[in-house]
Amino acid sequence: MEKIEVLTDERERIDKYLSEECDYSRSYVQKLLEDGLVLVNDQKVKPSYKVSLHDQITILGDLQGEENIVPENIPLDIVYEDDDVILINKPSSMVVHPGSGNIHGTLVNALLYYTKNLSDCNGFTRPGIVHRIDKDTSGLILVAKNNKAHAILADDFAHKRIKRIYVALVKGVLKHNHITIDAPIGRDKINRKRMMVTSENSKNAVTHVTVLKRYHDYTLVSCELETGRTHQIRVHLAYIGYPIYNDPVYNSKNATSFGQFLHSSEIFFQSPITKKELHFKVPLPKEFQDFLDNLE
Repeated sequence: MEKIEVLTDERERIDKYLSEECDYSRSYVQKLLEDGLVLVNDQKVKPSYKVSLHDQITILGDLQGEENIVPENIPLDIVYEDDDVILINKPSSMVVHPGSGNIHGTLVNALLYYTKNLSDCNGFTRPGIVHRIDKDTSGLILVAKNNKAHAILADDFAHKRIKRIYVALVKGVLKHNHITIDAPIGRDKINRKRMMVTSENSKNAVTHVTVLKRYHDYTLVSCELETGRTHQIRVHLAYIGYPIYNDPVYNSKNATSFGQFLHSSEIFFQSPITKKELHFKVPLPKEFQDFLDNLE
Protein backbone atom coordinates (compact mmCIF):
# COMPACT_ATOMS: atom_id res chain seq x y z
CA MET A 1 0.00 0.00 0.00
CA GLU A 2 1.26 3.47 -0.88
CA LYS A 3 -0.03 6.85 0.30
CA ILE A 4 0.48 10.11 -1.60
CA GLU A 5 -0.56 13.64 -0.72
CA VAL A 6 -1.30 15.90 -3.71
CA LEU A 7 0.96 18.94 -3.57
CA THR A 8 -0.27 20.76 -6.67
CA ASP A 9 -3.34 22.86 -7.37
CA GLU A 10 -3.24 22.30 -11.14
CA ARG A 11 -6.35 20.07 -11.13
CA GLU A 12 -4.83 17.30 -13.26
CA ARG A 13 -6.60 14.06 -14.13
CA ILE A 14 -5.66 11.46 -11.55
CA ASP A 15 -4.46 8.94 -14.15
CA LYS A 16 -1.99 11.50 -15.55
CA TYR A 17 -0.94 12.67 -12.10
CA LEU A 18 -0.21 9.16 -10.79
CA SER A 19 1.60 8.05 -13.93
CA GLU A 20 4.06 10.90 -13.33
CA GLU A 21 4.30 10.48 -9.57
CA CYS A 22 4.63 6.67 -9.45
CA ASP A 23 6.52 5.85 -12.68
CA TYR A 24 3.67 3.61 -13.91
CA SER A 25 2.29 3.77 -17.43
CA ARG A 26 -0.92 5.76 -17.73
CA SER A 27 -2.85 2.72 -19.00
CA TYR A 28 -1.68 0.74 -15.97
CA VAL A 29 -2.88 3.49 -13.61
CA GLN A 30 -6.24 3.50 -15.38
CA LYS A 31 -6.60 -0.24 -14.75
CA LEU A 32 -5.73 0.27 -11.08
CA LEU A 33 -8.49 2.89 -10.87
CA GLU A 34 -11.02 0.77 -12.72
CA ASP A 35 -10.35 -2.16 -10.37
CA GLY A 36 -10.91 0.03 -7.31
CA LEU A 37 -7.29 -0.19 -6.17
CA VAL A 38 -6.92 3.58 -5.85
CA LEU A 39 -8.79 5.70 -3.30
CA VAL A 40 -8.93 9.47 -2.99
CA ASN A 41 -9.82 10.61 0.51
CA ASP A 42 -10.96 7.01 1.15
CA GLN A 43 -13.35 7.05 -1.85
CA LYS A 44 -13.11 5.24 -5.20
CA VAL A 45 -12.79 7.60 -8.19
CA LYS A 46 -12.76 7.37 -11.99
CA PRO A 47 -9.66 7.99 -14.15
CA SER A 48 -11.20 11.35 -15.15
CA TYR A 49 -11.23 12.60 -11.55
CA LYS A 50 -9.17 15.79 -11.19
CA VAL A 51 -6.97 15.91 -8.13
CA SER A 52 -7.09 18.83 -5.71
CA LEU A 53 -4.43 20.25 -3.44
CA HIS A 54 -3.95 18.07 -0.32
CA ASP A 55 -6.04 15.17 -1.67
CA GLN A 56 -4.97 11.96 0.10
CA ILE A 57 -4.42 9.19 -2.46
CA THR A 58 -4.10 5.56 -1.35
CA ILE A 59 -2.86 2.88 -3.76
CA LEU A 60 -4.13 -0.38 -2.27
CA GLY A 61 -2.15 -2.80 -4.42
CA ASP A 62 -0.91 -3.86 -7.82
CA LEU A 63 -2.57 -5.67 -10.70
CA GLN A 64 -0.93 -9.04 -10.47
CA GLY A 65 0.38 -10.18 -13.81
CA GLU A 66 -0.25 -6.90 -15.61
CA GLU A 67 3.36 -5.80 -15.77
CA ASN A 68 4.88 -9.30 -16.13
CA ILE A 69 8.02 -8.55 -14.13
CA VAL A 70 10.44 -11.41 -14.78
CA PRO A 71 13.75 -12.43 -13.19
CA GLU A 72 16.78 -11.57 -15.31
CA ASN A 73 20.35 -12.79 -14.94
CA ILE A 74 21.96 -9.39 -14.45
CA PRO A 75 25.14 -9.29 -12.33
CA LEU A 76 24.85 -7.48 -9.01
CA ASP A 77 27.70 -5.80 -7.14
CA ILE A 78 26.75 -6.91 -3.62
CA VAL A 79 28.66 -4.99 -0.96
CA TYR A 80 27.01 -6.64 2.06
CA GLU A 81 24.31 -9.21 2.77
CA ASP A 82 22.81 -10.88 5.81
CA ASP A 83 19.48 -12.57 6.57
CA ASP A 84 17.58 -9.28 6.41
CA VAL A 85 19.25 -6.84 4.02
CA ILE A 86 21.26 -6.62 0.83
CA LEU A 87 23.45 -3.60 0.14
CA ILE A 88 24.12 -3.12 -3.57
CA ASN A 89 26.47 -0.84 -5.47
CA LYS A 90 24.18 0.14 -8.37
CA PRO A 91 25.76 1.14 -11.69
CA SER A 92 24.81 4.32 -13.49
CA SER A 93 22.12 3.79 -16.17
CA MET A 94 20.28 1.07 -14.19
CA VAL A 95 16.66 1.86 -13.25
CA VAL A 96 15.77 0.72 -9.74
CA HIS A 97 12.28 -0.69 -10.40
CA PRO A 98 9.98 -1.23 -13.41
CA GLY A 99 7.65 1.54 -14.47
CA SER A 100 6.37 3.58 -17.42
CA GLY A 101 6.55 0.59 -19.74
CA ASN A 102 10.16 -0.15 -18.75
CA ILE A 103 9.96 -3.68 -17.32
CA HIS A 104 13.38 -5.09 -18.22
CA GLY A 105 16.94 -4.51 -17.10
CA THR A 106 16.05 -2.97 -13.74
CA LEU A 107 17.54 -3.67 -10.33
CA VAL A 108 14.29 -5.46 -9.43
CA ASN A 109 14.65 -7.84 -12.39
CA ALA A 110 18.16 -8.67 -11.19
CA LEU A 111 17.03 -9.12 -7.57
CA LEU A 112 14.23 -11.50 -8.56
CA TYR A 113 16.80 -13.70 -10.31
CA TYR A 114 19.24 -13.53 -7.39
CA THR A 115 16.86 -14.40 -4.54
CA LYS A 116 13.28 -15.26 -3.64
CA ASN A 117 13.69 -13.57 -0.25
CA LEU A 118 12.47 -10.02 -0.80
CA SER A 119 9.92 -7.90 1.06
CA ASP A 120 6.59 -7.27 -0.65
CA CYS A 121 5.49 -4.14 1.25
CA ASN A 122 5.61 -2.03 -1.92
CA GLY A 123 3.83 -4.49 -4.22
CA PHE A 124 5.09 -6.91 -6.83
CA THR A 125 6.77 -4.24 -9.00
CA ARG A 126 9.03 -3.06 -6.13
CA PRO A 127 10.04 -6.17 -4.11
CA GLY A 128 12.67 -5.31 -1.53
CA ILE A 129 12.81 -1.65 -2.53
CA VAL A 130 12.89 0.59 0.55
CA HIS A 131 14.37 3.71 -1.08
CA ARG A 132 15.52 4.75 -4.55
CA ILE A 133 18.31 6.55 -6.33
CA ASP A 134 17.98 7.99 -9.83
CA LYS A 135 18.68 5.88 -12.92
CA ASP A 136 21.92 7.72 -13.73
CA THR A 137 23.06 8.06 -10.13
CA SER A 138 25.43 5.28 -9.16
CA GLY A 139 26.19 3.80 -5.77
CA LEU A 140 24.79 2.27 -2.62
CA ILE A 141 21.16 1.21 -2.25
CA LEU A 142 19.63 -0.86 0.57
CA VAL A 143 17.23 -3.74 -0.15
CA ALA A 144 15.01 -5.49 2.40
CA LYS A 145 14.75 -9.30 2.35
CA ASN A 146 11.61 -9.51 4.51
CA ASN A 147 8.72 -7.30 5.57
CA LYS A 148 9.90 -6.84 9.16
CA ALA A 149 13.27 -5.54 8.01
CA HIS A 150 11.53 -3.36 5.39
CA ALA A 151 9.28 -1.69 7.97
CA ILE A 152 12.20 -0.96 10.31
CA LEU A 153 14.41 0.42 7.53
CA ALA A 154 11.58 2.58 6.20
CA ASP A 155 11.10 4.02 9.68
CA ASP A 156 14.86 4.59 10.01
CA PHE A 157 14.89 6.52 6.73
CA ALA A 158 11.84 8.53 7.76
CA HIS A 159 13.41 9.51 11.09
CA LYS A 160 16.87 10.24 9.62
CA ARG A 161 18.64 7.42 11.43
CA ILE A 162 20.34 6.32 8.21
CA LYS A 163 23.17 8.55 7.01
CA ARG A 164 24.05 8.70 3.32
CA ILE A 165 26.92 10.59 1.72
CA TYR A 166 27.14 11.32 -2.00
CA VAL A 167 30.08 12.49 -4.11
CA ALA A 168 29.39 14.85 -7.02
CA LEU A 169 31.44 16.76 -9.58
CA VAL A 170 29.99 20.21 -10.21
CA LYS A 171 30.70 22.75 -12.92
CA GLY A 172 32.45 25.81 -11.53
CA VAL A 173 34.71 26.43 -8.54
CA LEU A 174 32.97 26.77 -5.16
CA LYS A 175 34.48 29.47 -2.95
CA HIS A 176 33.30 28.17 0.42
CA ASN A 177 34.48 24.88 1.93
CA HIS A 178 31.10 24.14 3.52
CA ILE A 179 27.61 25.11 2.35
CA THR A 180 24.18 24.21 3.69
CA ILE A 181 21.43 24.56 1.09
CA ASP A 182 18.04 24.97 2.74
CA ALA A 183 15.52 25.48 -0.06
CA PRO A 184 12.09 23.84 -0.56
CA ILE A 185 11.60 21.58 -3.57
CA GLY A 186 8.45 20.97 -5.59
CA ARG A 187 7.52 19.74 -9.04
CA ASP A 188 8.19 22.00 -12.02
CA LYS A 189 4.83 23.32 -13.27
CA ILE A 190 5.96 23.35 -16.92
CA ASN A 191 7.81 20.02 -17.03
CA ARG A 192 6.47 17.65 -14.37
CA LYS A 193 9.36 15.23 -14.80
CA ARG A 194 11.63 17.96 -13.37
CA MET A 195 11.81 19.31 -9.84
CA MET A 196 12.63 22.88 -8.83
CA VAL A 197 13.21 25.13 -5.84
CA THR A 198 9.87 26.79 -5.20
CA SER A 199 7.75 28.00 -2.32
CA GLU A 200 4.55 26.71 -3.95
CA ASN A 201 3.34 23.15 -3.23
CA SER A 202 6.81 22.16 -2.06
CA LYS A 203 8.49 20.27 0.76
CA ASN A 204 11.42 21.43 2.85
CA ALA A 205 14.79 20.17 1.63
CA VAL A 206 18.24 20.50 3.22
CA THR A 207 21.58 19.43 1.72
CA HIS A 208 24.98 19.82 3.38
CA VAL A 209 27.83 20.31 0.89
CA THR A 210 31.58 19.98 1.60
CA VAL A 211 34.35 20.71 -0.89
CA LEU A 212 36.67 17.74 -1.42
CA LYS A 213 38.88 19.14 -4.20
CA ARG A 214 38.96 22.11 -6.55
CA TYR A 215 39.98 21.89 -10.20
CA HIS A 216 40.35 24.63 -12.82
CA ASP A 217 36.68 24.66 -13.87
CA TYR A 218 35.15 22.03 -11.56
CA THR A 219 34.74 21.17 -7.89
CA LEU A 220 34.49 17.72 -6.34
CA VAL A 221 32.08 17.81 -3.39
CA SER A 222 30.47 15.50 -0.86
CA CYS A 223 26.77 15.92 -0.10
CA GLU A 224 24.92 14.75 2.97
CA LEU A 225 21.14 14.64 2.83
CA GLU A 226 19.11 15.88 5.75
CA THR A 227 15.94 15.23 3.73
CA GLY A 228 15.29 12.91 0.80
CA ARG A 229 13.40 14.77 -1.92
CA THR A 230 13.27 13.68 -5.57
CA HIS A 231 16.41 14.89 -7.41
CA GLN A 232 17.33 16.86 -4.28
CA ILE A 233 21.11 17.11 -4.72
CA ARG A 234 20.82 17.78 -8.46
CA VAL A 235 18.22 20.52 -7.96
CA HIS A 236 19.99 22.18 -5.04
CA LEU A 237 23.40 22.34 -6.70
CA ALA A 238 21.91 23.72 -9.92
CA TYR A 239 19.95 26.25 -7.86
CA ILE A 240 23.11 27.77 -6.33
CA GLY A 241 24.76 27.96 -9.75
CA TYR A 242 26.96 24.84 -9.62
CA PRO A 243 25.10 22.13 -11.56
CA ILE A 244 26.36 18.57 -11.53
CA TYR A 245 28.56 17.81 -14.52
CA ASN A 246 26.92 15.79 -17.31
CA ASP A 247 23.42 16.08 -15.80
CA PRO A 248 21.04 15.77 -18.79
CA VAL A 249 18.11 17.37 -16.94
CA TYR A 250 19.53 20.18 -14.84
CA ASN A 251 22.74 21.03 -16.70
CA SER A 252 23.42 19.94 -20.28
CA LYS A 253 21.18 18.53 -23.00
CA ASN A 254 24.37 17.22 -24.62
CA ALA A 255 25.23 14.97 -21.67
CA THR A 256 26.71 11.56 -22.43
CA SER A 257 24.86 8.32 -21.73
CA PHE A 258 26.69 7.95 -18.39
CA GLY A 259 24.54 10.70 -16.94
CA GLN A 260 25.21 12.96 -13.96
CA PHE A 261 28.45 12.57 -12.04
CA LEU A 262 26.69 11.78 -8.78
CA HIS A 263 27.61 8.73 -6.70
CA SER A 264 26.05 7.38 -3.49
CA SER A 265 29.41 6.57 -1.95
CA GLU A 266 28.85 5.95 1.74
CA ILE A 267 26.15 4.73 4.13
CA PHE A 268 25.82 4.37 7.90
CA PHE A 269 22.92 2.26 9.17
CA GLN A 270 21.87 -0.20 11.83
CA SER A 271 21.03 -3.75 10.80
CA PRO A 272 17.23 -3.83 11.36
CA ILE A 273 17.12 -7.10 13.29
CA THR A 274 20.57 -7.62 14.84
CA LYS A 275 20.95 -3.86 15.56
CA LYS A 276 24.61 -4.06 14.55
CA GLU A 277 26.04 -0.68 13.50
CA LEU A 278 27.24 -0.87 9.89
CA HIS A 279 29.26 1.47 7.68
CA PHE A 280 30.20 0.93 4.05
CA LYS A 281 31.99 3.02 1.43
CA VAL A 282 32.44 2.23 -2.27
CA PRO A 283 34.78 3.85 -4.81
CA LEU A 284 33.69 6.02 -7.72
CA PRO A 285 32.67 4.32 -10.98
CA LYS A 286 35.47 3.98 -13.56
CA GLU A 287 34.01 6.64 -15.87
CA PHE A 288 33.80 9.11 -12.99
CA GLN A 289 37.31 8.38 -11.71
CA ASP A 290 38.85 8.46 -15.21
CA PHE A 291 37.36 11.91 -15.80
CA LEU A 292 38.84 13.17 -12.53
CA ASP A 293 42.24 11.71 -13.41
CA ASN A 294 42.17 13.61 -16.69
CA LEU A 295 41.49 16.86 -14.82
CA GLU A 296 44.70 16.53 -12.83
